[in-house]
Amino acid sequence: MKCPFCSYTESKVVDSRPAEDSEKIRRRRECLSCGKRFTTYEAIENTPLIVVKKDHTRQIFDRDKLLRGLLRACEKRPVALETLEGLVDSIEQTYANAMLKEVSSVELGEQVLKELKKLDKVAYIRFASVYRDFSDVDSFLNELRKLQEEN
Repeated sequence: MKCPFCSYTESKVVDSRPAEDSEKIRRRRECLSCGKRFTTYEAIENTPLIVVKKDHTRQIFDRDKLLRGLLRACEKRPVALETLEGLVDSIEQTYANAMLKEVSSVELGEQVLKELKKLDKVAYIRFASVYRDFSDVDSFLNELRKLQEEN
């Protein structure tokens, strides 16, 4: 570990403890050259989840992209950012626990819609209109009718 103060590459661990989220280890280190202390975090490296798009291209799952989409859908709605971050965490954890390396964008989108429907119906419709690419007013109204029938 390179010292952020003098760039020396040797340090000793002074203290180790779990970080707040218990997913990482926080380590206090002391540089063996300049003696200054600094903090590092150690985490398990996970294999990335690959999303298979409709055109069969593949890309790495981007939690920030999903969160941005959810934020757009929930704009001016009474949904806290922490709730949306929790939703993204939950979805990401679901696929990690299933030990899947790839997931189709269709399956991922349906999972997001399922969770969003429980959270906020207006945000659900907003997200669905983009995700399902409503081509006209009728497809939008059909989705609204389905939502009303479920309630």
